[in-house]
Amino acid sequence: MADLFTYQIKTDEKQDFIFLDSYIEDALEKSAVKNGILVVYSPHTTAGITINENADPDVRRDLKLGLNKAFPNDSEYIHFEGNSDGHMKSSLIGASETLIIHEGELILGTWQSIYFGEFDGPRTRTVYIKIIEG
Repeated sequence: MADLFTYQIKTDEKQDFIFLDSYIEDALEKSAVKNGILVVYSPHTTAGITINENADPDVRRDLKLGLNKAFPNDSEYIHFEGNSDGHMKSSLIGASETLIIHEGELILGTWQSIYFGEFDGPRTRTVYIKIIEG
């Protein structure tokens, strides 16, 4: 059995990290899968999915700061939309994460959460969650 869930994420800033935990919990509950794999995927070229600490809000701030230092919005970039930095951040972070479902729960570290990374907002984005029983 495999279930696909689609969610719309509204971002309010040019760059942000949004917790996806509630969307993932919703999909997991609706699927009723007890053991398997869950894939979270973003089909956008200036966004990404990542796992990181959820306890200290400064982690999200520092992630943004570090990514902006590594990939500034530089006037030397020639991509006509002016969002080359967003494409680079998306390539680095990646478009998906794969998680293990065991006994109805995701296997995550104590402080881990799944984030949607926005690198060219604000926008309304789509996130897909695929759950595969097995």
